[in-house]
Parts: sequence; structure tokens; C-alpha cells
Amino acid sequence: MGELKVEKLTDGASKVSYVQQLLTDLDALESMLEEGLFEKDTIRIGAEQEFCLVDSKWEPSNRAMEVLRAIDDDHFTTEIARYNLEANIDPYVLSGDCFSKLHDQLDQLLAKARSEAAKQGLKIILTGILPTIDSRHLKTEYMTPMKRYEVLNQIICDLRGDDLELHIKGVDEIKLRHDSILYEGCNTSFQGHLQLEPENFASDYNWAQAIAGPILSICANSPILMGRELWQESRIALFRQSVDTRASTYLPRERDARVGFGNDWVRGTLVDFYKDSVVNFRSWITGDSQMNSFEQLQKGKVPKLKALQLHNGTVYKWNRLCYGISDNKPHVRIENRYLPAGPTTADEIANFMFWVGLMKGRTKHYDNIHEKMHFKDAKSNFYNAARYGTAAQFYWNGALVPCKELLLNELLPMAYRGLYRMNVKPEDVEKYLGIIENRIKGRNGARWMVESLRNLSASRSTSDALRIVTASMYEHERKGYTIDAWQLARGYEYVPEPSTRVVRYYMNTKLVTAQENDSAALVLKMMEWKNIHHVPIVNTDFDLVGLLTWTDVERHRAHLEGLHTPLKDIMRTEVITTSQDTTLEAAKMKMQTQQINCLPVVEGNKLVGIITSKDV
Repeated sequence: MGELKVEKLTDGASKVSYVQQLLTDLDALESMLEEGLFEKDTIRIGAEQEFCLVDSKWEPSNRAMEVLRAIDDDHFTTEIARYNLEANIDPYVLSGDCFSKLHDQLDQLLAKARSEAAKQGLKIILTGILPTIDSRHLKTEYMTPMKRYEVLNQIICDLRGDDLELHIKGVDEIKLRHDSILYEGCNTSFQGHLQLEPENFASDYNWAQAIAGPILSICANSPILMGRELWQESRIALFRQSVDTRASTYLPRERDARVGFGNDWVRGTLVDFYKDSVVNFRSWITGDSQMNSFEQLQKGKVPKLKALQLHNGTVYKWNRLCYGISDNKPHVRIENRYLPAGPTTADEIANFMFWVGLMKGRTKHYDNIHEKMHFKDAKSNFYNAARYGTAAQFYWNGALVPCKELLLNELLPMAYRGLYRMNVKPEDVEKYLGIIENRIKGRNGARWMVESLRNLSASRSTSDALRIVTASMYEHERKGYTIDAWQLARGYEYVPEPSTRVVRYYMNTKLVTAQENDSAALVLKMMEWKNIHHVPIVNTDFDLVGLLTWTDVERHRAHLEGLHTPLKDIMRTEVITTSQDTTLEAAKMKMQTQQINCLPVVEGNKLVGIITSKDV
């Protein structure tokens, strides 16, 4: 959704006008293709860098708009969340030192952003999902205050007719309901662009689909969301669900998720690809353009196809087809959307080069891949890579092949050949693909994060461990080390100040609770079996209404068999509570003053956790 001035597409004259523009854009696109107007002799690459802004506690900062104004550079733009920004790198011809030039410009842009962020006490983190994001940062006040995001959010919520649901199963499981699309804001990516030759569109696009799984496996670095260990690249599941318009009963033309891998190989021309998108997905938005693209074409001008691009901007294929104009000639390119941001710019350029090298290094054996590989194997490979990273196995050439074996023995050599074929500077090829090789032989970003968090969580709260991991990522990235050389986070990277130690970071959210009408005898017995010292009691609306403690267990232990009463008859109803933002010191003082050993943590009347003297 690069277009800034958009409106919700509603019935009436605006819809008639938009549909007419959309059809005219498709006619103009078909005419340009038939007349051979697309740029053919030059292949360009480009990229978009999304990044996170964090404060002194390594948590998301909501000051992206202030930083953007201070940067004052057209290369930068907003993202949906107020803690993310995007830098757009200029396109380069695929040849010579194009990748090192792209890397240099990327570092210069990020240096500019870092300088302005530092003036506001903020830092920049490159990662697919910021580890310290929690439910607080998904509230509407964290949405960037721009019309296009407001419109997009309203459309998706209206289409679903209910709250958005997030449910991801991995090593852990997360299941949440939310009233906005800000889950999308958890995702940050490094989106690579590669120009295609129109006549080879279908073959090239299908090959991009075939190699997506193996490439994603070695690039994965987003295994953690809200403290839960999910997929090795959790962005794939998270983004798919964040803008899913499908309710339990599918609407016509909305049977597929707008974020997805696709359901079949591409056949036909690039015009057929766009037509399929229009057939399968309804248009949501319209802009303020009234230009007739076909008339522009007849006057010798290259049309921008704004209506078609608006529609395409709301269909999020992991390999997305994009139309553009370079040197007054139309071109078409693939936007690779599955590569995560970070953990360093060198890692990102290596990922990008690996993908481009494979795209240009395809051997004749893999021509017409749609005839040699079942599409569901390509799709299965992609989602296996997202779930398991380098532990995945892939269906390749009719056999099940371990990830690292396929990468080292076949795909990496193919990438070298493709880059040499395009006359990319050999020193750059060896430098960046060497990073990929070291990562294959070592560990990727996902594995580094998982191992670091597991080690830290053995002796620290999850919240402190997440902030230490984030601080460690920043420290390693600033030293210039690529992920293959990173030591695991050790713990010294971040030590919280007493004023920043608040209840939300240390409370226990994995609670054993009971309801007021439950059997008192059974719940007291359960407390005894599991040595549970505090059980909050909730009503049918899950409001906190009482508390049982170990004192109650000891008081009733001798006559439990004869205790035929509900919990509401024996529970304590005058419960002393605290809030999530209370400091640990204040919580400790309250427990000492009241001579109690626990404080249920509430938001309103709702129980969200419990903190005990042991936790403090």
C-alpha cells in the first residue's frame, strides 16, 4: 500500500469509477506486453529495510513519527506500527559491485536513522520479530496515525465481523483475540526485489516458489513471540493471520488467505497472474487518480496502473509480482517478502544475494519446474522451513533431503554460478555467500535466539531474558559480527534499573485458578498434591472474586472428606491486589505491610497474573 491517499471502496459512483480504472489498467498492461514495451536488456535489484525502534528498556518505542520527521529523507517511510520504520534502497543494475553498493547505501541510511533516533534516546534493532513486543504494544494507540492504516484496519475488522484471532502452535502455543490488525506490526522484513524478463515470467516465478523453502530455512530468525517459542520463522504464521479477512463462513472470492504462498503453479502471462488476483480477491480501497491508463499509453506515455497497483498492494503473496517504471520503460519484478530483517545488514545482503544467485543460476534441469515438482511439495517445503528452520527436510528431485545437505551440495554452488553468470564482482560473491556457508555449517538467527533464551530463562524471568536477548542482538550487530560468529547472550548485556522493575515483568501468568462454585474439597486437595500456595478464584466472567492460600489448606486438611461446600463459602473475598505497572519495591512493601505473601495482579477486575514474595 505505497499509495498514501486512499479511501474505503464503497458501492456507488466511486466503485464504478475504480472498477473501470482497474479493467483499463489490465487492458493497458496486456497491450504493453503484446507490443514488447517492457524493459528487457537490463536487470535491476532493489530492497526495502524495515526496522524497529526501542527505548532504554529495549521495548518498542512509539516515537517513529518523530524520528521520521527528524530524518527528513524521502528514502524513509512509515509502517503500520509506531515502533517501526522502513528505508527504501535505490535500484542497482545486477552486475559488478551492485551488492556492495546496495550494502553501503543501506548502512548509510541506517546510520542516519540511528543518529536521529539516538537524539531521542532510542536505538534501532534489526530482527524479524522484536522479542520484547507484548500485548500492550498491539493496542490502537500504537498504530501509526495515518489514513491508509486506519482504512485498512477498519476494512479487515468489518469483513471479519469479529475480533481477530491469533493461534500459533510451535514448541509453545499462543492463542489471543484482538480488535485490530496490529499483529502485522510485529513483523519486520528485508524485502528484496529482482526484475524479471516478461517472456520468462511463469518459469521464473515458479522457480522462485520452488526455492523459497530452502532459502527461508537458513535465513530464519524469528522464533519468539511474546515470550513463546513458536516457529523458527514465526512471521510466516503471524502475518498470515494478522490480515486474514476470512470469517468461519467464507465469503465468495475470499476462500484463500490474502497472505499466502499460493495454491498452484503459475501458468500463462503476467497479465493472467494479475487477472487471477482480481478474480480471487475483492478490491478494498480506491485512490484519487482519474487517469485513463489506456489513453496515456496511446499518447506515448507509460501508465502507472494505479488502480491495479492499489489492488495488488492488498494481496500479500510471499513472492509478490510488482509493476514499475524505470527510465520511462515499464518493468515487472518479484518482491521477496519472506526474508526477515536482520540480524545484521551483512546477513541481509547475504540472504538477498543467495536468492538472486539461485534465481539466475537455475540449470536446464529445473526449467519448467512445474512439470517436475508437485506444487504441494514446494508449498510443504516452505511451511516446513518456517516451522523447523535448518532442522527441516525437503522434498527435492523426488526424494526427501535434509536441509543442510541440499543447501551445501546443490543450491549454494548453483547460486555461485548464477552470480558469476551475471558478472557480479567475484570478491562480493565469495564474501556474502561465504556468510551463508558459515551459517549452514553453524547456526542461523532463529537457533541463536532459542538457545540464548533457554539458557537465560533458567535463572531469570522471561521478561528480563527477552530484554537481555534484544540487548545482545544490538551489541553483536554494532560490533559488525554476522550471526554465524555470535556467542550466545550471556546476561550482562542488560541489567534493569530498580525503577524499571515492575510487576508485569515478574508476575506469573501461568496460573492455577478455580471458579467460585467449584468443590472446595477438590481444590484444596489439588493445592496439597501440587504444593500450590495461592489459588485465585474467579466468577463466570473471569473477574477476580476471591483467593485461597496455604493457610486454608492447613485449616481444612483434617476434615476435607466431610467438606461438601463450594469455594465461595470458604474463600477470602477481601483480596488485596496490585497492577501490572506497580514497581517490585512497592509490591514488596505492600506484602510486608499487609503481612501477606501474594498479590493477584488485575486489570480492572480481570485477573492477569499473580506475584508472590518468592518472585520478589
